[in-house]
Amino acid sequence: MAFVDTHTHLYLEQFDEDRDQAVDRALKAGVSRLLLPNVDKETIPALMQVSQAHPGTCLPMMGLHPTSVKPGFEAELEVVADWLSRESFVAVGETGLDLYWDKTHLKEQIVALQAQAELALKYDIPLVLHSRKSLNELFSVLREYKGSRLKGVFHCFPGNVPDAEKAIELGFLLGIGGVITYKNSTMAKVVGAVGLNHIVLETDAPYLPPVPYRGKRNESAYIPVIAEKIAEVTGDPLARVEEITTANARKLFNLE
Repeated sequence: MAFVDTHTHLYLEQFDEDRDQAVDRALKAGVSRLLLPNVDKETIPALMQVSQAHPGTCLPMMGLHPTSVKPGFEAELEVVADWLSRESFVAVGETGLDLYWDKTHLKEQIVALQAQAELALKYDIPLVLHSRKSLNELFSVLREYKGSRLKGVFHCFPGNVPDAEKAIELGFLLGIGGVITYKNSTMAKVVGAVGLNHIVLETDAPYLPPVPYRGKRNESAYIPVIAEKIAEVTGDPLARVEEITTANARKLFNLE
């Protein structure tokens, strides 16, 4: 058994100087799989290059991030659909809704999310959701798929306990990362309420590093730090956190 980082942007430029070493550090820390979400067509070459350089360890997703949904986004969706038709990916993502900076393109973000949900259903792979200041809107879209085979994870889950219960009812897991270690975070309460069976681990590297690494670049080798905090919150042994969250990730993403 080994940990899975279900969300890391290892292909971004922040890792250009030591990407291979970051993979080695993750493996030495007991993190055997690194799942890579896409952003848009501009990130696909780097995403695929890293995945091909570390086969079996770095596993790609394919999707369009909501902050990349701009006029002409339909062409971006065609690129996503084309890649999904030709290559094997562990998930569609990351997609979702982001209203933090700008609500101008909410309608377009919803259309893009629905299109990617349909692709996830078509290929029977999970949907990896980004949600920022948009949980209610996201729930409204997902309710349309209740009773379907749609499944996935709320990456960097941003809600409270009732929100978590809604996500779980819709068939989704919660992605828990470094935020759970932050002093004013509500994630400890959420994880304590829902338990290990409904969560997977993630870093969102290079972003959101756990304490004591705040202010530094995040990386997959810090997954055990997140797991230790979860063990503290739930009262479970660290080995059980590793076992259950890894089993959850393997089942959701169909990992061998």
